[in-house]
Amino acid sequence: MKYLEPAERTGNITPFVVMDVMEKSREMESKGIDVVHLEVGEPDFSTPGCVKTRILDALESGETSYTHSLGDIRLRRAIAEYYDRTYSVMVNPGNIIVTSGTSPAMMLLFMAMINPGDEVIISDPHYVCYPNFIKFAQGVPVTVPVYEKDAFQYTPQAISEKITSKTKAILVNSPSNPTGNVMPRETMEEIVSLAHSNEIAVISDEIYHGLVYSGTAPSILETDKDAFVFNGFSKLFAMTGLRLGYLIVPDNFIRPIQIFHQNFFICANSVIQLAGIAALTESESEITEMRETYNRRRLYMIKRLKGMGLGITVEPTGAFYLFANARHISMDSSALAMEILESAHVAVTPGIAFGNNGEGYLRFSYANSMENIEKGMDRMEEWLTKRDGVRKSLC
Repeated sequence: MKYLEPAERTGNITPFVVMDVMEKSREMESKGIDVVHLEVGEPDFSTPGCVKTRILDALESGETSYTHSLGDIRLRRAIAEYYDRTYSVMVNPGNIIVTSGTSPAMMLLFMAMINPGDEVIISDPHYVCYPNFIKFAQGVPVTVPVYEKDAFQYTPQAISEKITSKTKAILVNSPSNPTGNVMPRETMEEIVSLAHSNEIAVISDEIYHGLVYSGTAPSILETDKDAFVFNGFSKLFAMTGLRLGYLIVPDNFIRPIQIFHQNFFICANSVIQLAGIAALTESESEITEMRETYNRRRLYMIKRLKGMGLGITVEPTGAFYLFANARHISMDSSALAMEILESAHVAVTPGIAFGNNGEGYLRFSYANSMENIEKGMDRMEEWLTKRDGVRKSLC
C-alpha cells in the first residue's frame, strides 16, 4: 500500500539496541555457535515458588475476570504495606495504579503529564526507552551528562543549568540502568529541593529496588511525598514475562491516568495481580538467595573486568549491571560490541545505546549463571590478549 505511509511519530522512536545485539547472537546460535549472553537485563532465576502456586490457585478458583482499573485492591494494599515495611512511607492504596509491566506505567504517566513541547530532564547515560516514551507523548527529553568520576550521579548544578520555563519533571533512576550505581540520599534530597524551588515534579524509577548489595537505596517518597514512582515485579522477583508493574502518583493524577488505563489497557492481568501479592509477602527467603548470588557474580565480574584493564572507577552496588569504560580500546562502542560478539562470542551492550555520554563504554549484565560469566570473562580476556598482540605486531 504505497499510498499509505506509517505515521510520522514512528520515525521518532529509536531501536532498542540491546535487542539488535540479542538478535544477532541468536542468528549465530542458529548456526551452532555458542554465545555467552551478558547483554540482557533479565534475571536467570526461576520465578519464586509461591508466585507459581498463587497463579495456579487463582486459575483454579476462577479469578480471571476484569479487575478494578486501578488494580485489584488486595494487591494495592500489599504494595502500600510493602512501602511502609521497607521505607517507612505511608502510601494510600488509592494512589497506586497497577499496570501490565512498568513500560505501560511510563507511557500512561507521560501521556497524562506532558503537553506538547514540555521538557523532562534525564541523565546521560540513561535507560534506553526513556527518551522514546517522552517523545511519544510529544515531550522533549533534555539530557544532563553524568560522569564516571562522579559515579554517574547527577549534580544539582548541572540539572539547574538545564531547567527552563518548559521543564515539567526531573527523572531519577536508582539503582541505575545501565550503571548499577545507587543515588546517595543526600543527592536525592538536593534534587527534590531543586525541583520544589522551581515548581517541577520528580519522577523516580525504582524498578531495581531490592537489588542492592551495600547500603540501601532510598525511595524518593522518603523525601518527597508528592513524587511519582515507577516500580514493578520483573527484576527483583524474576517475573519479567508475567508483566506486572505499578505507578504511585499524587491525588490529582489518579483520575486522568485511570481514564487512560481504562481506555487503552482496561486492567492488568487478574491472575498475575494475585501472584504479585504472594511475591510481596511470601518470597523473602528466595529473594535473599537471589540477591546473595547476584552479589557473588558482581564481585567476580568487577575483579575480572578490572584485571583486563576496563575502567570501573566506582564499583556499582545495585541492579545487575556493570558499565565499564572501554574508551582506550575504541570510541565506537557499537562496533566494539559487535567485534566482541563475532570474535569472542560474548554478547554485551554498547554504551552508545544509553546516550551520547555512554559512548566508549560497554554494559555487562551479571543476570546469568556464574558458569557462563566465568566462560564469558575467559573469552573476553583471551580476545583482548590476542587483539593487543596483533596491534603490537603491526606497530
